Amino acid sequence: QVQLVESGGGSVQAGGSLRLSCAAAIYTSTEACVGWFRRRPGKEREGVAIIDAGDGTTFYRDSVKGRFTISQDNAQNTVYLQMNSLAPEDTAMYYCVADTRRSCTPTHLSLAVAFTTWGQGTQVTVSS
Repeated sequence: QVQLVESGGGSVQAGGSLRLSCAAAIYTSTEACVGWFRRRPGKEREGVAIIDAGDGTTFYRDSVKGRFTISQDNAQNTVYLQMNSLAPEDTAMYYCVADTRRSCTPTHLSLAVAFTTWGQGTQVTVSS
């Protein structure tokens, strides 16, 4: 059973930065898609950024492009989400997710049900 453990959330003022980490013991397989979803207050879950465990291909939602960067450290079995220029609309519970059945496709970013494993979530709050 894959387990995902997030850390790094917190409160920050607009324009600030945070880095989320996800310890993900999935890197025995190169066919896996790992990333971050979020649930903003009163909204549905939405994909933020994903990375292919095998070749490192990344996909981002449009609203975070140029501000957020997803990366992975295979040796440490960890996925990171560096979030810069944070805005109040980024306030959300952020979840680390993994699909260990296949490599990433662009569709993964819009399909929460494709991810079979979810972390417990870490709260990010951005004040104006």
